[in-house]
Amino acid sequence: MADSAVIEIPVHLLQAARTTPDELRIELAVQLYRQRRLSFGHARELAGINLWEFRQLLSTRRISPHYDSADLDADMQTWTKLDSR
Repeated sequence: MADSAVIEIPVHLLQAARTTPDELRIELAVQLYRQRRLSFGHARELAGINLWEFRQLLSTRRISPHYDSADLDADMQTWTKLDSR
């Protein structure tokens, strides 16, 4: 089992925010992804939802995927390696 940290949140604050612990995890994951503090994979893992659900969630919130020229270069190198096999 992977190490984990526990955050205690008083129930009255969850009630005030009209949210559940699972919804709060998703909100935290989305915000950390938006701030570029978590990668897509890590944010999806934190949210506890599958890849397609997380993509859809980001899309509905108009959050663009983080993909820059460095990502493209890395992908091109991977394709080159795969193509030479």
